[in-house]
Amino acid sequence: MKLAFVFPGQGSQSVGMMAGYDNLPVVRETFAEASDILTQDFWAMISHGSAEDLNLTVNTQPLMLMAGVAVYRAWESLCDKKPSILAGHSLGEYTALVVSGALSFEDALSLVRYRAQIMQEAVPEGIGAMAAILGMEDEMIASICQEVTASNTQESVEPANFNSPGQIVIAGHTNAVLKAIELAKGKGAKRAVMLPMSIPSHCRLMKPAAEKMRQQLAATSLQSPTIPVLHNVDVKSHDDIDSIRDILAQQLFNPVRWVDTIRQLAADGITHIVECGPGNILTGLDKRIDRSLQHLPLSNGEAVKEAVSVLR
Repeated sequence: MKLAFVFPGQGSQSVGMMAGYDNLPVVRETFAEASDILTQDFWAMISHGSAEDLNLTVNTQPLMLMAGVAVYRAWESLCDKKPSILAGHSLGEYTALVVSGALSFEDALSLVRYRAQIMQEAVPEGIGAMAAILGMEDEMIASICQEVTASNTQESVEPANFNSPGQIVIAGHTNAVLKAIELAKGKGAKRAVMLPMSIPSHCRLMKPAAEKMRQQLAATSLQSPTIPVLHNVDVKSHDDIDSIRDILAQQLFNPVRWVDTIRQLAADGITHIVECGPGNILTGLDKRIDRSLQHLPLSNGEAVKEAVSVLR
């Protein structure tokens, strides 16, 4: 038995998302700690706040970080089995780095809030967009993006998330994304739909934000991870602190290679993938990538306890 823990990013949040963990005191304690650090009551926000507040990027990013850390701490309080390796989807990579010991919880919270702010500032609302393309080969989607970008040198679109076979997210200028949707539908995509996100993550429009992030990371204390973290950009783990800083800056404008990440975990001998956080979005993706792996989403307190029982 060899464990990997994976951490979700934006998209897994919802009002009431931590209600199922009420029987695990460390979860509430972690949220209290994070709320003190950022001087904002995040437990109230997820318990009875509005979906609009929850979905603001400057709230969502720290919320998902603290949720992932809280659930991992709950796991640690019940089980002494440690993951052999970690990975996170986009923002979730920061959660993985906290669990690995590379980043302190306090520094990570400040970093992801800053990350959210500079991402929002990089592209004015309405200028950028993201869309999901379903039922089409990666190469065809990449070709469509190249065709659209080549047709107008002022606008671009490119693959942003390789989430699972047949599910790719694209990002770029809104008009270019709309054109890519039109072409994808015309060339046989099962579905091609705009996503409710104003920030075009993981594409070249985020390069200005990446430079700001690079400077912020240079001023942040990091340590070599005690547990390897597979990074989104190159699907490799890094021990060197400067390399980690560089790969986190690159992450903003490079695609999330989630399919390659899960396949690499399988190649490394991982037998069980534990999704650490509310929801089970990554579990759904991971099953479509490799069904030979055992998938355990810690989507509520009972699921945490059940996973502990299974893995003992």
